[in-house]
Amino acid sequence: MNTPMPPMRLPVAMTCIVMWFSPAWAQVPQSGPSFHDAVGMAWAIDPVRTELQVGHHSATARASAAGSWFAGGPTLSGEYMDDHMLGSNEGYTTYQGGVSVPLWLPGQGSATRQVASAEAASITEQLNVEHMALSIRVLDASAAALIARTRMDTARTLYDATARMATSATHALRGGELAQADTQMAQAAMENARNELALAREEAENATSTLEALLGRPVMPDLARYGDGDVTHARFVAPRDMEDNDPRIKVAHRNVEAAEANMTLARRSFMPNPEIGVDAIHEKQYGSPWDDRVGLNFSIPLPSEVRNTPIMSEARNRLATATSQETQARRMVHLELMRVRERLIAATTARQATRTAAESMERRAAAQEHAWRVGEASLDTALAARQAAASTRLASTRAEVEWHVASIRMLIATGIVP
Repeated sequence: MNTPMPPMRLPVAMTCIVMWFSPAWAQVPQSGPSFHDAVGMAWAIDPVRTELQVGHHSATARASAAGSWFAGGPTLSGEYMDDHMLGSNEGYTTYQGGVSVPLWLPGQGSATRQVASAEAASITEQLNVEHMALSIRVLDASAAALIARTRMDTARTLYDATARMATSATHALRGGELAQADTQMAQAAMENARNELALAREEAENATSTLEALLGRPVMPDLARYGDGDVTHARFVAPRDMEDNDPRIKVAHRNVEAAEANMTLARRSFMPNPEIGVDAIHEKQYGSPWDDRVGLNFSIPLPSEVRNTPIMSEARNRLATATSQETQARRMVHLELMRVRERLIAATTARQATRTAAESMERRAAAQEHAWRVGEASLDTALAARQAAASTRLASTRAEVEWHVASIRMLIATGIVP
């Protein structure tokens, strides 16, 4: 049987209710770097960035090297012959040396430079893709850490409330004002809240560690400063413009250009490179009227289907793969942009709905606790109302964070890292 609480406890209970109802829980932490600065921290220590920059430097060096006069380095040759191996000693000795260089086939040098330049441009776009992907990873990790932190705060608040109610129930039991079963119910609710707090603390530590490993320092980016106004002032709002500006489509198109340049190079390389050079001979022969000679040498390998067919087949396969990947990239980006738009719309609706629901459930929980203290409601009803209010409040905080995340994700889709 529920009996009214002693009057001296009502002021303390009302104070706790006012503190519980305070909207401070809805405030997202404002301290910390901006999202843009957080992405800069992650970008500075991103290992993929270093790898791509090395690849870009290598492609640029290949393009510069393709501007050489010759298709490769010079080849040195030399011979030495005498008659000592035959058992005679007439002084028949020959020294011969030469140097030759490979020549470009018509259009092969410019085609080689074009391939290297196209690959360098592709790697440049890959850097933009990695920067975009890193921005999304930072956003997801920040959101996970922020939601985990709010879950821990909510669990701590719920534990404080259930502990307060369990203490009141214990005092009421000692005074004969409450049944043993109700006291056990309050203790069970407090222990459940303690367990939820431990689980929430574990999740918060893991999420914070993941974010710290990504940023290189223990900071929490401020996501709350981004919202509707930022999205409405984005540079690209038309779906087609957003797709064309997406770095994943740009890199796919650059890969097609590189594959087309490689096809041109394969056609220009229809035969091995010919070589031309000079030879010099110094001879010591019995009765010879001269001992030195100088001449030219050249080597021209002829075209062969055995050599050319695999080269052309590989170039065609590369072009077909690049073209297919560009089409798939456009489809993927188009679908992703649609999902990002719908996520922002849904997050906006959920934000408003859960905020209203949280306020209503908070008032209901405060009223039910007050009713229990004055003997007008059962303890299980008050505890259930308090737990429902905590769940709704967590859902509201999660929806608030997800709305900011959806806004930032929309900005990233338009080519902006806010």
